[in-house]
Amino acid sequence: VQILSKGELQVSDKERHTQLEQMFRDIATIVADKCVNPETKRPYTVILIERAMKDIHYSVKPNKSTKQQALEVIRQLKETMQIERAHMRLRFILPAKEGKKLKEKLKPLIKVIESEDFQEQLEIVCLIDPGCFREIDELVRSETKGKGSLEVLSLKDVEEGDEKLE
Repeated sequence: VQILSKGELQVSDKERHTQLEQMFRDIATIVADKCVNPETKRPYTVILIERAMKDIHYSVKPNKSTKQQALEVIRQLKETMQIERAHMRLRFILPAKEGKKLKEKLKPLIKVIESEDFQEQLEIVCLIDPGCFREIDELVRSETKGKGSLEVLSLKDVEEGDEKLE
């Protein structure tokens, strides 16, 4: 009862080491899951990301979430290797009236417009950087007063197929 009310549980070095190793692996998995080689648009393997993290001497911070750390790792890895977040594929359906004006505001946030169709309304299928999603979503909502729609077609645009080893 004394420990429960006052103290902290002592964690052995071995337990702590195992916990940090697990977090390291989790971070590498998140990075591998969210990123691609920008030249090939192919995902990296978890093992390759782990190796790259060791090369930059990344040390896990036990009190920060693995997702936060993964975003930090991506920033650091950009300095030493070809890596970027995989783009999201979105479809916008915008009312004709606001469509043209809104497209101009969205343009700087869009990486690639894959298709555009303008009949009664403007329909755009495009690729964006996932970091811009919230901003785009808010723009569409506020500018169209809820009449426009935004649909996520895929969370990450990657080329499938056999991975070439480096």
